[in-house]
Amino acid sequence: MDEILKQLPQRAKDAHAENKKFFAKLKKRPPKHLDRLMQELHDEEFQRTDCLECANCCKTTGPLFTDKDVQRIAKHFRMKEQQFVETYLRVDEEGDYVLQQVPCAFLGADNYCSIYEVRPKACREYPHTDRKKFQQISNLTLKNVAICPAAFNIVEEMKKRIPH
Repeated sequence: MDEILKQLPQRAKDAHAENKKFFAKLKKRPPKHLDRLMQELHDEEFQRTDCLECANCCKTTGPLFTDKDVQRIAKHFRMKEQQFVETYLRVDEEGDYVLQQVPCAFLGADNYCSIYEVRPKACREYPHTDRKKFQQISNLTLKNVAICPAAFNIVEEMKKRIPH
């Protein structure tokens, strides 16, 4: 996994122009079966991929925390919401709550998440490759293929299965 993660940014960079062009076409004319195909590709990939071997998303990026996320996680810690925010989060340039630092404070040395049951919505949905109307999140996906080996593999397989 270390070798895959070391090569991933360069592989994503090499595929970036092709991916960008592919997603632009996809946005203009998404195939009728896109949602079904993405669910299929996502399911196939995550039968092969164990996130606990990687956790690169938790080590290199931070999710957005919604107000509901803050409420739920603060309650889990039996903290006041403001105390949770002050301890773990900051407000970014766009006014969103994000982690103060990465790797994530809730990630253990064994790649397990200490708040898995109450983790943020963004973490639950990552890498968003099974999202309905997938063509609408192409910019996010272009970023995620450089972070998540599974997302990279899904996009590569997607390009094979959708004519472009």
